[in-house]
Amino acid sequence: MTELASSCHASGSAGARAAAGTPHPLDPLTPEEFRAAAAVLRRDKGVDERWRFASMELREPAKDVVRAFSPGDPIRREARVTVWSRDEGTPYKAVVSLTDDAVLSWEAVPGEQANMTLDEWHEAHEVLIRHPDVVAALARRGITDLDLVLIDTWAYGHSLIPQGLQDRRVGWTDVWRRSVPNGNPYANPVMGLHFVVDLNTMELLHTEDSAPPQPAPVMGEYLPALVPGLQQRTDVRPLEITQPEGVSFELDGHELRWQNWSMRLGFNHREGLVIHRVSYDGRPVAHRMSFAEMVVPYRDPSPDHHRRTAFDIGEWGLGFMTTSLKLGCDCLGDITYVDAVLHDTRGEPYTIENAICLHEEDDGVLWKHVDEQAGSEVRRSRRMVVSFHATVANYEYLTYWRFYQDGTIQCEVRATGIMVTSAFEGTPPAYGTVVDERTYAPIHQHFVVARLDMEVDGPENTVVVTESEALPVSEDNPYGLAVVTRSRPVERESEGRLDLDFATQRSFKVVNRTKPNRLGTAPGYKLYPNSALPSMAHADAPFRQRAQVIDHPVWVSRFDEEQRWPSGEFCNQSRRDAGLPVWQEADRSLVDTELVLWHVFGIHHVPRPEDWPVMPVDVVSFELKPVGFFDRNPALDVPPAPGTCH
Repeated sequence: MTELASSCHASGSAGARAAAGTPHPLDPLTPEEFRAAAAVLRRDKGVDERWRFASMELREPAKDVVRAFSPGDPIRREARVTVWSRDEGTPYKAVVSLTDDAVLSWEAVPGEQANMTLDEWHEAHEVLIRHPDVVAALARRGITDLDLVLIDTWAYGHSLIPQGLQDRRVGWTDVWRRSVPNGNPYANPVMGLHFVVDLNTMELLHTEDSAPPQPAPVMGEYLPALVPGLQQRTDVRPLEITQPEGVSFELDGHELRWQNWSMRLGFNHREGLVIHRVSYDGRPVAHRMSFAEMVVPYRDPSPDHHRRTAFDIGEWGLGFMTTSLKLGCDCLGDITYVDAVLHDTRGEPYTIENAICLHEEDDGVLWKHVDEQAGSEVRRSRRMVVSFHATVANYEYLTYWRFYQDGTIQCEVRATGIMVTSAFEGTPPAYGTVVDERTYAPIHQHFVVARLDMEVDGPENTVVVTESEALPVSEDNPYGLAVVTRSRPVERESEGRLDLDFATQRSFKVVNRTKPNRLGTAPGYKLYPNSALPSMAHADAPFRQRAQVIDHPVWVSRFDEEQRWPSGEFCNQSRRDAGLPVWQEADRSLVDTELVLWHVFGIHHVPRPEDWPVMPVDVVSFELKPVGFFDRNPALDVPPAPGTCH
């Protein structure tokens, strides 16, 4: 791709789409399979137009089936489906055999609420914006142009639902106003005005209408044409990134191969991008990697914000909020895009074009040494990038999985978009930062939970905790220099809640003790938790009760195909965390077995004036690095760049 001063466009083979490729058991559901699953439930379970489809995804085959698969083998296809009747309200979980055209299981889940859906979000706005009580409340604030108003529906935690409404499927709303058509919808909060809506009947149940502060004269626009006095820089020259001989990776359907790496790309409504069967030079590293939850609590107890906690994955779904990368200059280089197929609440499939971006990037120096006799020897690093982007209302999450020539895997999240703000009178609230005239942005946090289903050199894995210790001064250590490391395996799930320790530089490795390397040690991959953060919340805080996974940055659990969601399968209107803390009560063995490493990382966002009106990216990441997986530097075979560096 070539970046020009005026536009972004594909060059060469950039913008190519993934072909159908060789079928595989982990391929995501096709449009025909979405329709077939919905049709089976309509025929056999009476799912009619009064029902909504909350989620439909591939039921992934057992690991041993996937490991044993060869191209051309018969493939059984099954779908997991969650539906509910708007009249009854109870969600039902189904497994549908697409191979046999039959319902394999059908389970009612009383007392729970299925995930929120985009259809409901849009319908709630359309219904409320025409409701006479809403129109009147806005008019009392001098707002009569309803085309400028955005009503934004949020999910509830159970303890915060108004009395008498806990058994209904409800949402609460913010109200926002654009200054002008196409202006920033989040520039002007309509404070003190919130609605509670029944999302099954689309009935307005309750209005909170308290006296707001005087509107603040903010400049909340970011589009160049709407920013007063903005003059764009004129000294930015074109930056061209070209690959005249094409890319070094291959894509066969959903299988990606690049240098020594291979993996399969999946996608579903909840996690968005899923990366399966990651291996290096034919040796397995991980069976499956994804984001399993994202918890965003706002730390402002005021009436406008005390309910504001989002479970962006469990309540809404990153897949549903994934945006097409054709909309902007999101990737540079010789690009291949992969489309994703999801479904609406009627069970009808739709396609997100360019949902996943594949491209290579230069990454500076890989290794180098200058010798006075042999001269300089240097290699440049290149990385394979697999990315997708989700727009979660006001926020954007840009996710990059990067694979390096030395066997390293890096996962990076870049958060950008628009901060939530409020006007104030008098003294600024202590729970945020003043970012504009009489306007503050609340302090908040973003906790991302990565689910890393590891398979380091095979399924017999163990997590080892290693700590460094400075030895005391002694006859053998007269200058107090000696530092040693001490390691212990995490043997049971009761030990599988792990914290960082700056003093000991505590580290966490997933190793395979059944396959020692040439040096006699266990091959492994080490987690580098670069962006862990504490919850800083009272144990009884509702959001912490519902998301106990954020209490520790590292968890280890024994693999179970049904244990996928660390805060529980049903987060919408949840009472307590029904995920990792509950599963670990079984106290299963974690030694030489299939296990899942969970890593909680993210952003403690104390807003800056520079984050307004649209924030520059805030970057957080973690890495998985080989430790003993190779006998020596695996990047010795990387050739020098043609004509240079040698």
